[in-house]
Amino acid sequence: MKKSVLILCTGNSCRSQMAEGFLRSFDSSLEVYSAGTKPSESVHPLAVKVMHEEWIDISLSKPKSVDEFLQRPFDYVITVCDAAKESCPLFTGTVEHRLHIGFDDPAEATGTQEEIMAVFRRVRNEINQRFRQFYNDNLTGK
Repeated sequence: MKKSVLILCTGNSCRSQMAEGFLRSFDSSLEVYSAGTKPSESVHPLAVKVMHEEWIDISLSKPKSVDEFLQRPFDYVITVCDAAKESCPLFTGTVEHRLHIGFDDPAEATGTQEEIMAVFRRVRNEINQRFRQFYNDNLTGK
């Protein structure tokens, strides 16, 4: 049976979109969604850019509200917010497993364009590594 995963953060413009993109790239049979409690207007252009460097296209993704998913059950709901700096959303729908895998918000990065890109790449690489580990540990049917 297909496993379903919902990835939550606040704006659904960077971290959750990147995590969704990576999980989809690991296994096209997964049902993967991302959402936010206060969805942004659009996916952050630098998130699109750094994912493109990994050959993953999230340019057509749109931020979605968690409310769209409350009626459907999920095997996993994963929050990706930085718990120290922001309140993590709570999913009130039916969930088998709740996990928190926190990351810095790259949209908060400041400095030169080069410094900001370095933060986006670092967070992208952390998301890739931690979600690959999550996938291998939980979704590969071991």
